[in-house]
Amino acid sequence: MADARGAVPGLEVRALHAGYPGRPVVQDIDLTLPAGQVAAIVGPNGSGKSTLLRAIARLHRPESGTVHADGADIWSLGRRQAAHRVALLPQSPRAPEAVTVAGLVRYGRHPHQGLLRQWSREDEQAVRDALEATGTTDLAAERLDRLSGGQRQRCWLAMVLAQHTPVVLLDEPTSALDLGHAVDVLELVREVAATGRTVVMVQHDLAAAARYADTVIAMKNGRVIAQGVPRDTVDEALVKELYALDADILQAPGDASPVVVPRARRTDARPASALPSPSPAASAPASLTSAPSAATE
Repeated sequence: MADARGAVPGLEVRALHAGYPGRPVVQDIDLTLPAGQVAAIVGPNGSGKSTLLRAIARLHRPESGTVHADGADIWSLGRRQAAHRVALLPQSPRAPEAVTVAGLVRYGRHPHQGLLRQWSREDEQAVRDALEATGTTDLAAERLDRLSGGQRQRCWLAMVLAQHTPVVLLDEPTSALDLGHAVDVLELVREVAATGRTVVMVQHDLAAAARYADTVIAMKNGRVIAQGVPRDTVDEALVKELYALDADILQAPGDASPVVVPRARRTDARPASALPSPSPAASAPASLTSAPSAATE
């Protein structure tokens, strides 16, 4: 559905309800996200973030509601046609054993293959472009399982880019990465959006979401409780509502993006005095109090 200026949103979700028999997970979701921007979904565990991504990607059928990607109703398309419009990188994806980086990225072209269309120069160029965009060209011949976590994540992103979809969904793309590799991935996400794609990522780091996303979407108990520009959306009240955490919100130098600084324990945290004390060393088994083993020398 076009907006007042006639532009078609990159992603539009209307009145979406999804879940499992007897257990609703996401309820009454409405989103309109433009092309060329990054949206970050934040919220506590179990709030429905991953289920929402799967419903958008046509992997989990909603009970009601619609999803339009680049103007097309995803659930009215076949699976292969839908994969021309939406790509999803799940959390902790698994690759075939001993696959090379180039082999992995070629999987991104699978939706474009068929009985009447085999591997082509266009596919090969898409793979080369994706490797170049993610800085993984030099890794093309390497086995994925021999790379560092940050390198592997860039390779998975290359596979998603090779799929050539206008909408890209990323479920916790910086999970288990150290700070340096996480920043590399988030900057790459910004570059992906700059090509005109709509990028939606689940992000547990609220400060990272505020810094790298154009829109923050806050979810709790399966519902969107806030959404908007980070500096207008991320505040003390939102942090308290989402995480039961008291915090101060500062402004980052340069772009003035919100920075969350916790200033109190969770309201349901146990006091330190309630934690058990360590057992006296004298009561430990002799093997634990003897000289270090060879493995630690």
